[in-house]
Amino acid sequence: MTIQKVKFNEYSKDALEQITKGAFLTVKDGDKVNTMTIGWGNIGIVWNKPIFMVAVRYSRYTYNLIENSKEFTVSIPINKDLKKELAYCGRYSGRDVNKFKECNLTMVDGQKVLAPVIGECELHYECKVVYQQAMEPATVAKEIKDKFYTNNDYHVLYFGEIVDCYLKK
Repeated sequence: MTIQKVKFNEYSKDALEQITKGAFLTVKDGDKVNTMTIGWGNIGIVWNKPIFMVAVRYSRYTYNLIENSKEFTVSIPINKDLKKELAYCGRYSGRDVNKFKECNLTMVDGQKVLAPVIGECELHYECKVVYQQAMEPATVAKEIKDKFYTNNDYHVLYFGEIVDCYLKK
């Protein structure tokens, strides 16, 4: 894989538009690797650092992995149709299946973190967690609770400093 380094915000518009359709959040903890589909996220500046914020529910297999590793990658398909793969990785748990094998996804070593990136995607963010915050149910607006948290499975928000950002060529 040939890579072209890019500024973290150079493709943020494309990244944020694609995230609503799905992107891959990948985490590695020891010999355990998992990817999951995310549909929410944010890219910006916090504490004068480039940050990618992701939300992971407690019930997700990824939760324990990211808690232990404190780093992650986000791989974004910009010009490639990976709808089937994104749907599968959002539907099935890494506890039960090897998503990489089932979806024929290629793990490519990260440049600056241990978590791999998804080789089939073009845009990659490598991140190290600098802050995390469990959602406080009492402070969540009722319309959001009613729509997204009827089973009380709240998210933990992970603020990852973007330590590398690149396009796959």
